[in-house]
Amino acid sequence: MILISFDLILAASLIWLAYRLLVSDNFFTSVVLFLSFGLFMAMAWVRLRAPDVAMAEAAIGAGLTGALFLSALRGVPGGKQRERRVDGDEIRHD
Repeated sequence: MILISFDLILAASLIWLAYRLLVSDNFFTSVVLFLSFGLFMAMAWVRLRAPDVAMAEAAIGAGLTGALFLSALRGVPGGKQRERRVDGDEIRHD
């Protein structure tokens, strides 16, 4: 009974992560959600008794692809939050 509820929570989490990934406006949030989806998918493969596919999903899907996405995110304008600096004639409102 406990394993069935875990499987349902895992399936619902995968669907929720996929939905949030598709509707996200922020690139960094999308990459983090993609990494999370890959790790949850690896857990799903373990539950389906396919450890070889789970290790490949964790290594390639979440690990390698995630690192490539994060490195590509550096080159995207507006990919990371930039701090706005106040000029000398502007007034800072805290």
